[in-house]
Amino acid sequence: MKKEDEQKDVKKADASTPEAVLEAKLEQLRKAQEIYSHYTQEQVDKIFFAAAMAANQARIPLAKMAVEESGMGLVEDKIIKNHYAAEYVYNSFKDTKTCGVVDYDPGFGISTVLVPVGVIGAVIPTTNPTSTAIFKSLIALKTRNALIISPHPRAKKCTVEAARIVLEAAVKAGAPEGIIAWVDEPSIEFTNTIMKSVDLILATGGPAMVRSAYSSGKPAVGVGNGNCPVIFDESCNIKMAVSSVIQSKSFDNGTICASEQAVIVSDKIYNEVKEEFKFRGAYFLSPEEIERVRPIILRNGTVNVQIVGQSPQKIGELVDIKVPENAKIMIGEVTSTELDEPFAHEKLSTILTMYKSTSFDDALAKAKKLAHDGGIGHTAVLYVDATNQRDKITKFSDTINTARQLINTPSSQGAIGDLYNFKLPPSLTLGCGTWGGNSVSENVGVKHLLNKKTIAERRENMLWFRAPEKVYFKKGSLGVALKELKAVMGKKKAFIVTDGFLYSNGYTKAVTDLLDEMEIRHTTFFDVAPDPTLSCAVAGAKAMAEFKPDVIIALGGGSAMDAGKIMWTLYEHPEIDFLDLAMRFMDIRKRVYTFPKMGEKAYFIAIPTSAGTGSEVTPFAVITDENTGQKYPLADYELMPDMAVIDADLMMTMPKGLTAASGIDALTHALEAYASMLATPFTDGLALQAVKKIFDYLPASYIEGAANPVAREEMAHASSMAGMAFANAFLGICHSLAHKLGAHHHLPHGVANALLITEVMKFNAVDIPKRMGTFPQYQYPKTLQRYGEIASFIGITGKNDQEKLDKLIAKIEELKDVLNIPKTIQAAGVKESDFLASLDQMTEQAFDDQCTGANPRYPLMEEMKQIYLKVYYGK
Repeated sequence: MKKEDEQKDVKKADASTPEAVLEAKLEQLRKAQEIYSHYTQEQVDKIFFAAAMAANQARIPLAKMAVEESGMGLVEDKIIKNHYAAEYVYNSFKDTKTCGVVDYDPGFGISTVLVPVGVIGAVIPTTNPTSTAIFKSLIALKTRNALIISPHPRAKKCTVEAARIVLEAAVKAGAPEGIIAWVDEPSIEFTNTIMKSVDLILATGGPAMVRSAYSSGKPAVGVGNGNCPVIFDESCNIKMAVSSVIQSKSFDNGTICASEQAVIVSDKIYNEVKEEFKFRGAYFLSPEEIERVRPIILRNGTVNVQIVGQSPQKIGELVDIKVPENAKIMIGEVTSTELDEPFAHEKLSTILTMYKSTSFDDALAKAKKLAHDGGIGHTAVLYVDATNQRDKITKFSDTINTARQLINTPSSQGAIGDLYNFKLPPSLTLGCGTWGGNSVSENVGVKHLLNKKTIAERRENMLWFRAPEKVYFKKGSLGVALKELKAVMGKKKAFIVTDGFLYSNGYTKAVTDLLDEMEIRHTTFFDVAPDPTLSCAVAGAKAMAEFKPDVIIALGGGSAMDAGKIMWTLYEHPEIDFLDLAMRFMDIRKRVYTFPKMGEKAYFIAIPTSAGTGSEVTPFAVITDENTGQKYPLADYELMPDMAVIDADLMMTMPKGLTAASGIDALTHALEAYASMLATPFTDGLALQAVKKIFDYLPASYIEGAANPVAREEMAHASSMAGMAFANAFLGICHSLAHKLGAHHHLPHGVANALLITEVMKFNAVDIPKRMGTFPQYQYPKTLQRYGEIASFIGITGKNDQEKLDKLIAKIEELKDVLNIPKTIQAAGVKESDFLASLDQMTEQAFDDQCTGANPRYPLMEEMKQIYLKVYYGK
């Protein structure tokens, strides 16, 4: 008996070893996957949606963890990568069928049936530890596979946390327990064991690891190393080409494997390109400095981990080179493309190599040498006149064997797909085909096809202009507009949303008298505060549900209209979760959450009584969570009112303070809409006219009030015009910063905008920003020029755009003086201790605000923080 007990003890001890734990995990994964393999498409899609939502919500803390643990890249850029991994991957594959019979041709009698692989082993790199984990987890869930993750030892905590978040959301949505697992203490031995035990390996990482995956004896979908060459043809748009390369190469300090490693520039434009690089923030190494950098690029034939994901300043410190603080990348000019030249290798950092070519054929030869020796099959880029030089694109494609051949596109953002060409699938695992020793030659997704070349040319996004189906304006228009309710629409029950002040002072009487005349029953909800809360909206929706209106009339300023929109949504769709409505998105057409269809129960009419918010013609609403104090800006075109009635008769007695705050708010709308990356000729005209009207009429409207009905009416029109402009062009970081400043310190929204706008304009109006906004239409920084156009339109002259901007800012400050708006946040009554205590939280929330994405200059959090500090102290 004693011997048997000893044997049991040994087995018990063996069961607790790391090897035994791993074996138990693999057994659990197989059981979970067997269950999951029988799920329907509907069940899988519900799980896929829940996992994407959870990953999206965790993008900021995961980015912070990744940078802190790995020491690589930038928090802000890793936030974007996490966001992309959740939102773009979900959007691309949400409608893809991955279960059972997906294709049936009765004529030929052929069906396509999709069956999951089984257990997938995922090796995660240290350069993109959280975004790659999110990506691989999502595509595994979408395809009914189990997944076990082997994280990089230098990024294990953040990788495991990303996997844990996705797993918990998936299980909560119905996935089997243990469908995703991971190794807590990764090692080469454990990784090799995993690769030999699973059914398929998803390998992302260094060449040695990928080779190990392919030699494991199990099928592997791996990627090759990248050594992306970029050709600048003499016909290219130099500004766009240089701006794109810097934008891409500096993104997350060059950690994306598709980032540019060398530019090959035609000798006909070489000097001009070099000067443009210098102008836009590239630091050129001297010959002596090149000699000092060469030895630190490689270690044992591969990229030196000390430089991976580091800034040019940090790399300079390694070899005692003082790199200017404003430098975004460093460039070494060399001639050799042989592998004994360190600058000819993949560098995964902010180091870029530059070559001179004597002809297009010479450029192709150099690019081919670099790509085929150091990154065959991965990615190559050509900047060229794509209209008149199509033969060069063809020759480029025929000469270089890479799976992604990008035309006039930033490589980091372009290669991963769905950003600069919307038919290129989004992915964080980029196959290199048989050229690079890989099994796939495309962006890895839910399906893996044969080797294929894909030429992805840069394309501009489709734009739009949307407004309410009916917009009535001019003094006295209310009566004519509302009579449609009976005569045209046959409405029977109206629910009015307003605030207590307007209700008690008889503002609703103009509406209720008309409703009585038309024998339309009505009730009024007037418990809307200046900053409407979620509880207020819930109470209003409950009252609506009891009254069952077929028309909703929001009467008041932005608060009443915003509250009315949320009530309308909750009334039409009581089953929805408010936080889903508030989900952030990068592109309104690609958001993870689809906003519900509105207007099935009630027609929505917005009637403003103040001239500023423009809410009557916009798809936006701002609501405050009274428990946390957080303001949620909601945006979706389903929130667009059906009818807007802009009748200045309702605005004649606006208090002076409201006139000032709402008027300057409208000015900020117009200025930000005109500077937005999404601005179009359709919105530009409205924004310019609004700016002109506001400068012409706001002072008189403020000083004279009802005694100047013309000024009141022109301001009413200006507000709605600015609203229609930003409803389609969106806003920028002035509103991002103002939303959080107002929420934390209870400043009126218009005043918060007024305090910040000129400092934001100075921030945006630089030709060499640290980061340029990302949108296909936005080719290079041009905000200073745009501000100059505004100045010219309102009659400001100057010798250049900078002088016009200075005068425009001075004019705005003069207007603020007339309106008695404080000069600083401190002067607005915010205590220094309260401000500083909230500063970091406001900054992070402002960066993640919905308005930030359209700003022409992509802000870093530290830069947003400095704007707050400057505006607080007036320095």
